[in-house]
Amino acid sequence: MITIHLRYEIDPHKLADFEEYGRRWIHLVNRLGGIHHGYFLPSEGDSDEAFALFTFPSLAEYEQYRTAASTDPECLEANRFGAETRCFRRYERRFLTPMFA
Repeated sequence: MITIHLRYEIDPHKLADFEEYGRRWIHLVNRLGGIHHGYFLPSEGDSDEAFALFTFPSLAEYEQYRTAASTDPECLEANRFGAETRCFRRYERRFLTPMFA
């Protein structure tokens, strides 16, 4: 199992746009075989930082998702929306292996 952790630098004045962007990707990740654990938006502290977590059964299945997402019309539209609204400045991606009790 692999969990992808995304850290976004968002534009706090475009939070509604970022929320829309996130809603689109939650649906898309789930549709393309992952389990999206949600977006985590600023509340207290830094107002320009948000996070997302989603899991795939393996790194190979995550790579299949990436390949599918690169040509999927809904994914391309979600990326276009993010670029057009400029609701985030940049993001970082980390790969984590979950550990449970």
